[in-house]
Amino acid sequence: MKKSKITGVGHFLPERIVTNHELAKLMDTSDDWIRERTGISERRFFDPEKDTVANMAARASEIAIQNAGLEKKDIEFIVFATITPDYYFPGSGVLMQRELGMEGIGALDIRNACSGFIYGLSIADQYIKTGMYNNILVIGAEIQSSGLEFNDRGRNTAVIFGDGAGAVVLSASESQGGILSTHLHADGRFAEELYGKDPGSSRKERLTYEMVDGESTKPYMNGNLVFKHAIVRFEEVIKESLDKNNLQLSDLKLLIPHQANLRISNFLEQRLKLEKGIVFNNIMKYGNTTGASIPIALSEVYQENRLRENDLICLAAFGSGFTWASALIKW
Repeated sequence: MKKSKITGVGHFLPERIVTNHELAKLMDTSDDWIRERTGISERRFFDPEKDTVANMAARASEIAIQNAGLEKKDIEFIVFATITPDYYFPGSGVLMQRELGMEGIGALDIRNACSGFIYGLSIADQYIKTGMYNNILVIGAEIQSSGLEFNDRGRNTAVIFGDGAGAVVLSASESQGGILSTHLHADGRFAEELYGKDPGSSRKERLTYEMVDGESTKPYMNGNLVFKHAIVRFEEVIKESLDKNNLQLSDLKLLIPHQANLRISNFLEQRLKLEKGIVFNNIMKYGNTTGASIPIALSEVYQENRLRENDLICLAAFGSGFTWASALIKW
């Protein structure tokens, strides 16, 4: 059976840098308050005159395709993870396909929030292992800033999120390594603890003036509960991937968690007794970019030349749903 390997990575970040000091002018917060609770110092916000979820994804994908040594015509399928699509429908996968001129190939959209990229990677892995496709683009891209509320009421979420896109090319391979296993989980009992309620189809009207003026169109997060569940599920799903492959934490060369909160990453590092430098973090610069955070981080690691052949890498995520997932990769 064929194996799937990540052969190319790329990311794109909007030009606009928004610091904590800038946000402090809009709401009752401060640089110290934000950094103490999240670890974030700045984030990127899109330019509505030129950035869309689809074209940010396209720019990240072009870099990934080039790094893979392929051409656009070699890509056979697209898996696109986002919870902030450009339109209510269709999904942004087909819009990115149009941006790249890849007419005719399939595009599948994934709406699993922070875990979306790993869910998408798992789907692409199965397509390649069964022989259906040889080269698949897997993308995570988000524009969160346009849905935030920059005042005291929205402070707890407004300081966390940022915009960006990351992409990988997953290719069929006969060599050793590649994706060793993926692990996907969910618990819908907690769906309303981290969610955006409106607009939704199960209303008499999908969107009303009352919704726009109220809080239901803004993201809601029960921060304490999310934190408590995240630190448990992260540890479980990381160990699950290692156990599945008869490996140990000491075998890990790199752990790339979803960039939700620096406190979660630091807790994981201590809890798992990992050496300094094993856990990669960039939330300080970009905030939480939801489904884009892991591919952006992976692309940065690649750019920094930190990936070596046969290195054992774990990707792990937890977020809205609740959903959580991991992928264990031999580079």
